[in-house]
Amino acid sequence: MRILVIGRGGREHAIVWALSRSDKVKKLFCAPGNAGIAALAENVDIGEMEFEKLVQFAQDNAIDLVVVGPDDPLAAGIVDAFEAANVPVYGPRKNAAEIEGSKIFMKNLLKKYRIPTARYETFTDYETALAYLRSQPVPIVIKADGLAAGKGVTVCFTREQAEQALADTMVNKSFGAAGDKVVIEEFLEGQEMSILSFVDGETVRPMSPAQDHKPVFDGDKGPNTGGMGTYSPLPHIPQAIIDEAVETIIKPTARALAAEGRPFRGVLFAGLMITKDGPKTIEFNARFGDPETQVVLPRLKTDLLDIFLASLNGRLGEIDISWSDEAAVCVILASAGYPGSYAKGLPISGLEDAGDALVFHAGTAEKDGRIVTNGGRVLGVVGRGPDIAAARKQAYEAADRITFEGKQNRTDIAAKALV
Repeated sequence: MRILVIGRGGREHAIVWALSRSDKVKKLFCAPGNAGIAALAENVDIGEMEFEKLVQFAQDNAIDLVVVGPDDPLAAGIVDAFEAANVPVYGPRKNAAEIEGSKIFMKNLLKKYRIPTARYETFTDYETALAYLRSQPVPIVIKADGLAAGKGVTVCFTREQAEQALADTMVNKSFGAAGDKVVIEEFLEGQEMSILSFVDGETVRPMSPAQDHKPVFDGDKGPNTGGMGTYSPLPHIPQAIIDEAVETIIKPTARALAAEGRPFRGVLFAGLMITKDGPKTIEFNARFGDPETQVVLPRLKTDLLDIFLASLNGRLGEIDISWSDEAAVCVILASAGYPGSYAKGLPISGLEDAGDALVFHAGTAEKDGRIVTNGGRVLGVVGRGPDIAAARKQAYEAADRITFEGKQNRTDIAAKALV
């Protein structure tokens, strides 16, 4: 098969890597791709939001399957565009992807179908939101309604911080139009857990769970990022809790979307908090997580393409999906200044010294024959081993051998699993 993956980050590199291992794949393309992806696929100079050009490329190049990575094109209806052109595509349609595209839609859906989540109120007017905020206890969570590259959520521990976050979101437009509407939500305490699931309508096949580290600095300090590292599996979280999350949150959400005339086909990502009252929903995403994908797909033993095809053919419930017992830990190497402003074009050294670790490129480019930085999150270094400790050791040893000016990374990824 000839396959086109859409996207340019670490998630897409991991998807391309997994598909490249299938003996059913004849040729891989990635639009627009990055310097690391170029080793496995032919990069195509078309942006993720250039739907007409992407559809035309798929038709001109006899593409058998399109796989969509990022959130923005899904929310804007890229799957609908490919379906209208009769090009097979894996991912949710626009009306189903709204579960990520609008946090207000997501929260209202969960409320309607009584799916566990934090208490919340939604606002379109700043003064009304501010008055409500002042009536609530802290900590509290402020969320921009729309897509904000994983950064539209602020956990506020003081009233001053909360009021500043609300003003930044709604008045100062830190997240652009995504902040025209906001969700103000109760703060949930507990352990975070991410469960990605292959979903086809009401059929849900959960992947092995992972845990992300959103704040930029050690000890979960500093502003939220798109994710500074992940690990899988979660040995410190009982299987009964994972099963409860699937049965009380993920499966009911798939059924709810189908009942609303928005059947979901693709990867449904549940961001969860394990509270004293059981698992509750923090967020849903309508695609593979980044950087969760970088630790989940290396543990997948089943051919990823077989899963995609089974889903497209309505046979997702019939396929055997198996996972390695091996652990995986991903450490993100980021640019100085991230998640704020940062420099690009800095040469990267040591990529060839990563040993057995996997290195997924998130923000890289090629310049004058050298690989250089081209994003806030630059690389995801993935160690694997018989347990979390061994995988973590391999990841950090490889990460230490890779250098670029201003490199920053957390040193405590997966530490919670070792306590």
